[in-house]
Amino acid sequence: MSLEANETGNLIGSDKVEGTAVYGADGNKIGSIERVMIDKMSGKVSYAVLSFGGFLGIGDDHYPLPWQSLKYDTSLGGYVTGVTESQLQSAPHYGNDNAWNWGDPTRTRSVNDYYGVAV
Repeated sequence: MSLEANETGNLIGSDKVEGTAVYGADGNKIGSIERVMIDKMSGKVSYAVLSFGGFLGIGDDHYPLPWQSLKYDTSLGGYVTGVTESQLQSAPHYGNDNAWNWGDPTRTRSVNDYYGVAV
């Protein structure tokens, strides 16, 4: 049985999430999901890292989005978030040339605060 046949309406493989388009509050595509970050203890997805900017994957910036700030839209075949591209440009992010310290509670708090998500 193929992987697609095993996936249900409520479950999706991580490889299918990666690369999925993300649309802003205005309905315009703002990027795509580069990876998901999973809490080791609970097993729940905590963040989706949005790849945005650049050209053909070169020079992209990476924006951690709280997973609960995304909703899947079947008509778009992608995720929708409540921010626009212009709001995203002010959001916490990192480039290819520096690392994001996921263990730094100040960093994760800044992401959650920016998107108004309580953890």
